[in-house]
Amino acid sequence: MKKIQISPSILSADFSQLGNEIRKLEEAGADMIHVDVMDGHFVPNLTIGPPVIKALKKQSSMIFDVHLMISPVHKYIKDYADAGADIITIHPEATEDLSLSILEIKKFKKKVGISLNPKTKIDVILNFLNQIDLILIMSVNPGFGGQKFMPEVLNKVRELKKIQIEKKLNFDIEIDGGINFDNSKTVIDAGVNILVSGTTIFKSNNGDIKKNIELLKSK
Repeated sequence: MKKIQISPSILSADFSQLGNEIRKLEEAGADMIHVDVMDGHFVPNLTIGPPVIKALKKQSSMIFDVHLMISPVHKYIKDYADAGADIITIHPEATEDLSLSILEIKKFKKKVGISLNPKTKIDVILNFLNQIDLILIMSVNPGFGGQKFMPEVLNKVRELKKIQIEKKLNFDIEIDGGINFDNSKTVIDAGVNILVSGTTIFKSNNGDIKKNIELLKSK
């Protein structure tokens, strides 16, 4: 069984103190940093771009788990690779050629992540599973933080876990959206090994990040 890892989403951090917030996450035992990139087109919100990621990466040795919610995504892969992303996660709907985009990410020696929205079926990635390092299951509709967890996506997680075992594949299964102390055990039991969480990590228990990370792992 893969080690359970926590990837805090800096979407919930204090943006005026991002460097300090990332240092706090590292000291508290976070396994990686989840960076949500939104373009106001693929999703109805705007966040940060390559210059900010590049600046933050200089201050941290942590893995940057960069989730690109942008379309068309292919032409921006190089920019995020150059900025310091270690894992580049894209949506199948955001590229004209998923195979080509996977190769583009690999060209820069980055880990390949593919994200599936709640309504996206796993059929779209079945032919690429041996080329994918991480599958991000969205348990909310992407675009905004603080949404309520959608338990129906866990069937997708279970199906992926079954395929992974049967075919002896080694991709990570990550989940993002409404992850908290009430559902963390359920998602881990379903087969998830990386939990993305923002509000719960930064706001619960009076902002005790270390305690919140430990609670999410142990539930």
